[in-house]
Amino acid sequence: MIAQTDAPSRRSSRSARPETPTERLLHAVDGISTFVGKAAAWLIIVLMAVVCIEVVKRYMLNAPTAWIFDLNNMLYGTLFMLCGAYTLAQNAHVRGDFLYGSMQPRTQATFDLVLYLLFFFPGIMALIYAGWHYAGDSWRIAEHSNVTADGPPVYHFKTVIPIAGAMVMLQGLAEMVRCVVCLKTGDWPSRLKDVSEIDVVEEQLRDSEHVDDDARKAAIKRAHKIDETARQRGMGGDLQT
Repeated sequence: MIAQTDAPSRRSSRSARPETPTERLLHAVDGISTFVGKAAAWLIIVLMAVVCIEVVKRYMLNAPTAWIFDLNNMLYGTLFMLCGAYTLAQNAHVRGDFLYGSMQPRTQATFDLVLYLLFFFPGIMALIYAGWHYAGDSWRIAEHSNVTADGPPVYHFKTVIPIAGAMVMLQGLAEMVRCVVCLKTGDWPSRLKDVSEIDVVEEQLRDSEHVDDDARKAAIKRAHKIDETARQRGMGGDLQT
């Protein structure tokens, strides 16, 4: 794990104070989403291995596998769905924020809370409901893929749909609580922080032999400022995972 560098005094003071029960609850939910997301991320290694093996079999051994297309779809689909809650926990979903980023925290929280109630929760509830019946029907008929003549079973893959929906719903509830806390305090509560690209940049600068100490510190400071401006929302006082 890369060590955390010095942060602005406001963030330091916030991280130094003890956690409130609400923050402990939020961090627990963040931790669950992070654990599931990181576990699912290993599927990208499996997917890469499957693709490489199939390329060798298909073009060098002339022995293609009929169901490899289905397997690739299931691996990537599972990865994509199970990482949704983790991405939400890291506040990393795409947002058109050229206006949002200039708003005060309470205004941001108001927008988020309204949008969660109007769009997020109805949509995710529909996903869980439909996915539950979708997976149940698939298990009941022992469904196999119809993409190929001898397609693999897909009921286990379709089971991921309601599970991933429930994970995103849980993290969404935590995000809504964050909005309420921000409306009360005027500041976004902390969240668990994972290693990000800015940490890699900082490590490379720190280990570089071609940059003097002053230039290195200035570059790291600028990188942190850019990262903080881009993220905008209440990442102060983050806890390392």
